[in-house]
Amino acid sequence: MSDFPISLAGKLVVQFGGSGLLGRALAADLARAGAHVIVAGRDPSKLADLQTDAATAGHLLTATAVDITDEASLAALRDGLLDQHGRIDGVVFNAVSRPMAGLNDPVAAWRDSMETNATGLLLTARTFGNAMASAGSGSLVNIGSIQGMVGPNGFLYEGTEMISPPDYFFHKGGMVNLTRYLAAQYGPKGVRVNTVSPGGIFNPAKPPPDAFLQRYGQMTMTGRMAHAHEISGAVAFLLSDASTYVTGTNLPVDGGYTAK
Repeated sequence: MSDFPISLAGKLVVQFGGSGLLGRALAADLARAGAHVIVAGRDPSKLADLQTDAATAGHLLTATAVDITDEASLAALRDGLLDQHGRIDGVVFNAVSRPMAGLNDPVAAWRDSMETNATGLLLTARTFGNAMASAGSGSLVNIGSIQGMVGPNGFLYEGTEMISPPDYFFHKGGMVNLTRYLAAQYGPKGVRVNTVSPGGIFNPAKPPPDAFLQRYGQMTMTGRMAHAHEISGAVAFLLSDASTYVTGTNLPVDGGYTAK
């Protein structure tokens, strides 16, 4: 039996991007919720320990290789999963590339960012969205950011070396509206599309400066940054049968940051 508050028992969920702090937490928690999670990325060897931990806990999690900027690679993954499992119940798009460090970086970095965060998003959404639409059901959850909802706050970064690059704001903002577009396209075919927009997530392995933590806490209603596992519940809810009438929405999970 699942030890997660929301059940995804019996569902096959494909998660794109799983080697980072949030991606690893999401993959582990969706498996805990009972889903068979296929974590797809360019280097599945980075997820070997995550797969081992899931197996030890009696959960189903499989790491596999894919290039989301290559439509043939995505189609091969889709077809292989359909051949093996007969269905795809949910997709989580958590892949992200952040090559830019500031506004005046070479434009090549902007173009490189577009490959994953824009082109990769569209290719993934339609490759797997079309498959779920053909089956008449499914849920696509895009992982956005509050930085796709608001502008940068320079106050947070004063006196630190932390950066706020333009490509991330552009792509996460575009993701929210592409979500609405896809929801309109796929809704009549039984597929729901939503975005979850996390606030800042605390990384214990690379903690931000104390000044940033204090300022960020003041910007929220909870007085702190999020922990990675606190994002999982919203994603699991949108993948689950508890949200069958929720589509085209952007759900901030930000401790009240964007509500202040």
